[in-house]
Amino acid sequence: MTEIADIEKKDLLYKGKAKEMFTTNDPDIMWVHYMDQVTAFNGKKKVQMQGKGQTNCEISSLIFTDLAKHGIENHFIKQLDTNNQLVKRVKIIPLETVVRNFASGSFEKRYGVKHLMKFEKPVTEFFYKSDELNDPFINDFDAEALKVATEDQMNRIREIALKVNDRLKEIFAEMAVDLVDFKVEFGTTSDGQLILADEISPDSCRLIDRKTKKSLDKDVFRKGLGALVPVYKELLGRLEKVEDVQ
Repeated sequence: MTEIADIEKKDLLYKGKAKEMFTTNDPDIMWVHYMDQVTAFNGKKKVQMQGKGQTNCEISSLIFTDLAKHGIENHFIKQLDTNNQLVKRVKIIPLETVVRNFASGSFEKRYGVKHLMKFEKPVTEFFYKSDELNDPFINDFDAEALKVATEDQMNRIREIALKVNDRLKEIFAEMAVDLVDFKVEFGTTSDGQLILADEISPDSCRLIDRKTKKSLDKDVFRKGLGALVPVYKELLGRLEKVEDVQ
């Protein structure tokens, strides 16, 4: 692997809703740029917001670093500056893995349950990554039949996602925040290792302030509840005060 100090950004490989991915002079390392853009409803609602990319980059960097310290392998290598990271190159498995501690979002709509009903144990769900199909719900058997992931990979993804949930709940509890649910993605490295990838930020989590019951996540944008970036910055400020997350 090339020394980190010698890594150079090369060609744009992929531009998503919130990040741009660039190749580097090392085939196993990617350069990630967090954009000042926020989207909702699979990109149907999109706005430029200064400072959003920096805040998400910093939050995700802190969380990935903490998860690695707790034995959860992930793609994060280093935060380079305000909006840029180096990460391990992975082949993304086209699944969104969602872990829910409370009923919200599509689960609430699908089953008509009370908003923020607390589950006795976490619920793990999978969604097939496809903007054209609107990211449909998918189960283990579907994923295997479509050759999206193997049985072993599905079991491992579920296992890691629940470990991530355990640690995130601990972190957010220190911030007086309830983790309602979150989305993660996984990929395989060049040597076939399955690891956590993408990002963990208020773009990919639902977070509720325990005292005020206000949202501290992208629902602020989805529902038009106010300015988003100040909410994200408040969350980052709380995260930076958690003693174990440094």
